[in-house]
Amino acid sequence: MPTNRRCGSMLAILTMLLPAAMWIGCGGSPDTGTPPAPAKAPDSAASPPPAAPPSAAAPSGSATILGTVTYQGEVPSLPPVSMSADPACAAKHSGPVSPEVLVVGDEGTLGNVFVKVKSGLPEGRWPAPSEPVIMDQNGCRYTPHVMGIMVGQPFKILNSDGLLHNVHALPQVNKQFNMAMPASRTEAIETFNKSEDVFAIKCDVHPWMKAWVAVTDHPFFDVTDKDGTFRIANVPAGNYEIEAWHEKLGTRTASVTVAEGATGSADFTFTK
Repeated sequence: MPTNRRCGSMLAILTMLLPAAMWIGCGGSPDTGTPPAPAKAPDSAASPPPAAPPSAAAPSGSATILGTVTYQGEVPSLPPVSMSADPACAAKHSGPVSPEVLVVGDEGTLGNVFVKVKSGLPEGRWPAPSEPVIMDQNGCRYTPHVMGIMVGQPFKILNSDGLLHNVHALPQVNKQFNMAMPASRTEAIETFNKSEDVFAIKCDVHPWMKAWVAVTDHPFFDVTDKDGTFRIANVPAGNYEIEAWHEKLGTRTASVTVAEGATGSADFTFTK
């Protein structure tokens, strides 16, 4: 008899535990009166890659490159600029107007030559100045005749003549523009977004008006005056190729090596 009672008691206990065991085995959990914590949703996408670092700032330098550009050979006699097609332009000058195609000094020095560091600069990004490069329409001429500007730098165009002009820029890499500038429009602003070798700007109203612009991604350039000299400052130490450009005489190159704080020279000679 005792054995039968023990067996009956065990059977009763098993009967009570069996439903709970089956529920747990199917993935449940005992009811504690507290709702289960929500399952963590799986990541739907991988974490975005870290942002690319900005372009490295360009290194500063303390070297200087100096030089003189000269013209060798007989200087041709060029006729003065004729402005007779527009008497209002002619009236702005008291005498003959010399052409700017070939500006030669007394010692054979050559003006209107664009000189730049062509290669050898370290990698980096030089920010464009906020100060604009200014080209004026004065005396029915573009002044200056040759100029350099950095990518993104403001290009301010003035009309000091009080006459109708237009500014027709002819780049091949940057976007061209052709804007009318009547007497009432005394100022306009443009920018160039890509570096580009020298290109022309002309006036379709006055065909003798012409200027030349080079767009660079660095500040290491200069334009010679009639004395033929140029100065390129704050250059990092290094070995450089320097290029000189003239609208009729083509280009010349020279090599120069400069150390920090030192001065290097690069002279150029153009012939007809």
